[in-house]
Amino acid sequence: MLNRLLLSRFSIYRHLSSVIAPAWREKLSQGPSLKSFIEQTVNQVPHESTLPPYITQNNIDDYEPFDPLQHSKRRVYFDVYGCQMNENDTDIAYTFLDKHGGYERVNNENDADIVLLMTCSIREGAEQKIWKKLQSLGHRKKTRSPYAPPFQVGVLGCMAERLKEKLIEREKIVDVVCGPDAYRSLPNLLDQTLLMSDQKGINTILSLEETYADITPLRFDINNRRAFVSIMRGCNNMCAFCIVPFTRGRERSRPMASILDELRYLVDIGIKDVTLLGQNVNSYCDKSEMNVSLHTTKTLSRGFRENYKTNLTKGSIRFTTLLEQASQISPELRIRFTSPHPKEFPDDLLHVMHDRPNICRSIHLPCQSGSTRILEIMRRGYSKEAYLSLVERIRSIIPDVAFSSDFIAGFCTETEDDHNDTLDVINRVRYNFIYSFPYSMREKTKAHYHLNDDVPSDIKSRRHLEIHELFRHHAHSINQSYIGQIQLCLVEGPSKRAPENEVAGRNDYNTRVIFAKQVPNSEEILQPGDYVQVRIDSATSQTLKGTPIKRTTLQESKSLMNTSC
Repeated sequence: MLNRLLLSRFSIYRHLSSVIAPAWREKLSQGPSLKSFIEQTVNQVPHESTLPPYITQNNIDDYEPFDPLQHSKRRVYFDVYGCQMNENDTDIAYTFLDKHGGYERVNNENDADIVLLMTCSIREGAEQKIWKKLQSLGHRKKTRSPYAPPFQVGVLGCMAERLKEKLIEREKIVDVVCGPDAYRSLPNLLDQTLLMSDQKGINTILSLEETYADITPLRFDINNRRAFVSIMRGCNNMCAFCIVPFTRGRERSRPMASILDELRYLVDIGIKDVTLLGQNVNSYCDKSEMNVSLHTTKTLSRGFRENYKTNLTKGSIRFTTLLEQASQISPELRIRFTSPHPKEFPDDLLHVMHDRPNICRSIHLPCQSGSTRILEIMRRGYSKEAYLSLVERIRSIIPDVAFSSDFIAGFCTETEDDHNDTLDVINRVRYNFIYSFPYSMREKTKAHYHLNDDVPSDIKSRRHLEIHELFRHHAHSINQSYIGQIQLCLVEGPSKRAPENEVAGRNDYNTRVIFAKQVPNSEEILQPGDYVQVRIDSATSQTLKGTPIKRTTLQESKSLMNTSC
């Protein structure tokens, strides 16, 4: 053991002596000698508390001090915050590490040699969680044993782009800062900072073209039958409150051919539920396709406008065409999409959703505020009346549709009347789910430069609570109306409360449903990826509970439902 240790340390010493400039070699020659290395090694007994969990006093003889020149395989843990796009970006980032070699992804942070935080900057609360996390990682880095690979910390995603200087200056433990368009450089950044521990690796350059279209993301959880597929990146909307255009850049779309190829691959490996992702997913615009016959003209929802210059007449492949083509990949592949903007729900898109049985009858329709005055200040491009008219239009074409939405409580200058308008929209639409947050000012946004965050925090909190309570009231009523219905659910895995006896799945409306693992009066044991007809027996505002009737297929179940209608 001692001989191996000495040889490893001596090889590093010899390599550094051969590559460092002469002036530094002279300094190095005045430093510790080989004798001092031997004395240090003999006297050093690592304490078990400084060792990573996979190295113990019982197996320590099997390990040597880490030699970065040997590029031993290192364990990587991703700590993911924020939206579904970050989940997808995590798989993309790890795919580049895997291609580079020398990295293994783990699902336990304590087993990791590298912790990469996939961050979100949409709200202040998300950023505060990450700052606290970095502080806790600092202690772990300082107590790292020499018998373990060096502990590295990286910050990826939106916060990396927005706060790159602060991350390096405030948190000295951060080794790598990598923005949403720079994941190709992640392996080199980690290698660079491993060999030169006093250096920091930073790449936050935004791209006008990067879509990672040539990458099929590696799936970490192979048992999960749901997947996210990124179809476009960035956003052009420039809403006053939103930082996305500044952290993820302008809109650019993947070629449709690469998206369809990825969907076919996912079907081949057993995926049953796919969500198409984009910061403004229904503004998808593929200009790279040569098939002119698929080109269409952009059409906005009635009563909506855009806040940036665009060519509405130029032909390209739009979201409606992509969704229609995706639905033909497999009749057993259930398709969802998020997050759209209400301005781009033309009738042809709604008719495709109605006609294709494997496109889910759930639409995320962000509203943000029910006040026309506030919507104008937010630069959303529509009025309260236009939004409600769109809801009615959607329901006229897709009667059984379920809505979810986003709302901001306490945006700049918001009055009680404005807030009451928001409550009125919630009462009239009756959403199945709402994401609601008190407003937090973000740097670089138009609100930051031109508006005052003048609504007191206690009023924001109270309005946020009122939005949440009203939504829960309606969601409970909606879910109660499902009792007695038979709904098609896709099994995702064991339920959290009774994993031995129950499974959890989702229905067409993306509502969580809990039911028995075994179909009554049969020997069928349900597995992740099974479609099951479930009779709904009880409901809360968030969850349904039911009894499995039988295992089925999406095609068979939808056919029976259409026949019964």
